[in-house]
Amino acid sequence: MNRFSMRNALSRLRAWAQALKRQALVVYFIARDPATPTCVRLLALLIAAYAFSPIDLIPDFIPVLGYLDDLLIVPLGLALVMRLVPPAVLASARQRAEAFAQRPSSRTAAVVIVLLWLGALALTAFCVRRAMPR
Repeated sequence: MNRFSMRNALSRLRAWAQALKRQALVVYFIARDPATPTCVRLLALLIAAYAFSPIDLIPDFIPVLGYLDDLLIVPLGLALVMRLVPPAVLASARQRAEAFAQRPSSRTAAVVIVLLWLGALALTAFCVRRAMPR
């Protein structure tokens, strides 16, 4: 593969990842909209949490399978939620996501989210350890 086609492939991949990130943000706003049916809200919340979470179902260091969950679960989940949601809710969520995307991002928020996940993991480990018979 020559240099030009490699750059082209990387730019397309980067554009696809950005589109996926925007769709995950739309799904997050769908989950927060009270007009969304309850089952769809729960599914949207799960998909958005998985898409934004730094923790994967299958770790990325496992060859092929590590990236397979990111390439299948997230896009298919996003597509499913967008098909199930009413059109008015989808339009509203897209507008809110566009307005939100214009705001600057925060590294502090990312650190807080990682710390929350680590705290939840530590609490789970503590509870499991206490529940185990001695």
